[in-house]
Amino acid sequence: MKIFDLTHMIKEQMPVYPGTEPPSLKNTNTIEVDGFAEKLFSMYSHTGTHIDAPKHMVEEGLGLDDFDISKFVGKAILIDVTEVSDNITLPDLIDYERFIESCDFVIFYTGWSKYWGSEQYFDNFPVLEHDAAKWLSNFKLKGIGIDAISIDAVDTVDFDNHYVFLNQNFIIIENLTNLSEIPEKQFTFSALPLKTFDADGSPTRAIAML
Repeated sequence: MKIFDLTHMIKEQMPVYPGTEPPSLKNTNTIEVDGFAEKLFSMYSHTGTHIDAPKHMVEEGLGLDDFDISKFVGKAILIDVTEVSDNITLPDLIDYERFIESCDFVIFYTGWSKYWGSEQYFDNFPVLEHDAAKWLSNFKLKGIGIDAISIDAVDTVDFDNHYVFLNQNFIIIENLTNLSEIPEKQFTFSALPLKTFDADGSPTRAIAML
């Protein structure tokens, strides 16, 4: 079995959604002084490669802790949209229909993770057109993933795509990386969240297994 790490490293001064504070990792104990090492982490629940739960935007929506652990593992299809010049349209997806029908996750490879750490990462990344998102939401999927900071444009005020998927109890995995390293279109995908109470989201260690 080959395993591919699809997760950005959590560290101070890392890219975060505009208006969000970056994480703080403080050494509270050291081996030299205390005989053991320990850190204090302070970060938002949607830091780095992370999962959005329905509770993130849907009133009375489910939290990550409401789902069975099987929700976060399954068969995935990688859709390469690196040649898309603007947003992802319904015609860009139609040829994948038979694969989507047999999958749990649809993962969009936009190539945008190459801009991680630069200002360009936050601007003009491809997102799904509304009709494409609505079409995709009709499949019996567990979730959607993308190698960009959001499935909606960063300047949105409506968050249409989030609502389309979260209202269907999909999970959304954002800020994936290293999708170019996966040699096959279909693979086993895992994105396990921290097991926290009333979770609207969580950082995740996302991997692909072949």
